[in-house]
Amino acid sequence: MTPTIKDIAKKADVSIATVSLVIHNNKRISEETKKKVNKAIKELNYHPSGSARGLVSGKTGNIGFILTNDHFLRSEPFYTRIFLGAEFEAREKQLYILLTTVPSEVKKGEKLPRFVLERNVDGVILVGKVPVEIVNGLKKYDLPLIFIDYEIPMEGYSAILIDNVNGGMSATQHLINAGHKKIGFIGADISHPSINDRFTGYKKALKSAGIEFNPDLCITDENYPARENGYKATKKLLKKNKDITGIFACNDAMAIGVMQCLKEKSIRIPEDIAVIGFDNVESDLFIEPPLSTMNVPKLEMGIEAVKLMSQILSKKVSSSKKILIPVELVKRQSTVAINNVSADKNK
Repeated sequence: MTPTIKDIAKKADVSIATVSLVIHNNKRISEETKKKVNKAIKELNYHPSGSARGLVSGKTGNIGFILTNDHFLRSEPFYTRIFLGAEFEAREKQLYILLTTVPSEVKKGEKLPRFVLERNVDGVILVGKVPVEIVNGLKKYDLPLIFIDYEIPMEGYSAILIDNVNGGMSATQHLINAGHKKIGFIGADISHPSINDRFTGYKKALKSAGIEFNPDLCITDENYPARENGYKATKKLLKKNKDITGIFACNDAMAIGVMQCLKEKSIRIPEDIAVIGFDNVESDLFIEPPLSTMNVPKLEMGIEAVKLMSQILSKKVSSSKKILIPVELVKRQSTVAINNVSADKNK
């Protein structure tokens, strides 16, 4: 038999009103009483009605989660991990995540996600590069918005951002430390703030090392950072540069395309050209050689977004907070010091 609020009150030896106040996180209730009621809720496996909770609190308990079809399909290992992090934290906060995707290009007048039109969410998390038409449409609903891996300049919204500049510097510096000087950069959708910041980090690392920036070593005209575009960009790069020894790709998907192209041309990795990516998706370990990369804590980004949304909804923080997520170098076999390669050749 499904437990009721009366069963919880009886087991915790409190009134039904007290149970209701605990469920709605009323500040008047003592910590001791909260613990007693929550223990009864857990033991009886009781699930409060979301609609009933909304009638009392004026909140739906739902958070919208929007990303584009491209982001979900093409970059699934990256963005699904962020979604999982958001889902895990939502459970802890007794919130619900409502996921939807939107086209990468939205026509004027196209409808917003249904959960917005029906006012069934308290706030919206937008992941990756969502069309500006969607963002402009959301503004009319006066909902708190949190961007992940993207931000709208000068808008005053909250954002969970990757430390892309320092990450780009670290990736490039890793190749420089290994003795590489002719280092290429491969990127796409270069107007995307994350990709552009990684490119900035690449240029900063070169400057810091006294290496002159050479635009001929950079291919940034592809429209999306996908594997097939990494492949095409590498073909272009190699046509212009025969003496390149290292490549920093703006993400792992493009880096895998880089490696595919190099292998087809019988260019050895890392003996002839070292390759490093960015993101640390699971497939990096299953390619040969395993890909060096910058680890982005994807689960943590989703967790932080829901934590921040919860704080905004409870008025604990302002709706314009920025959180910068640090990244970390992961060294694998696709990069190696030039002198080590020379030593191996001489054996």
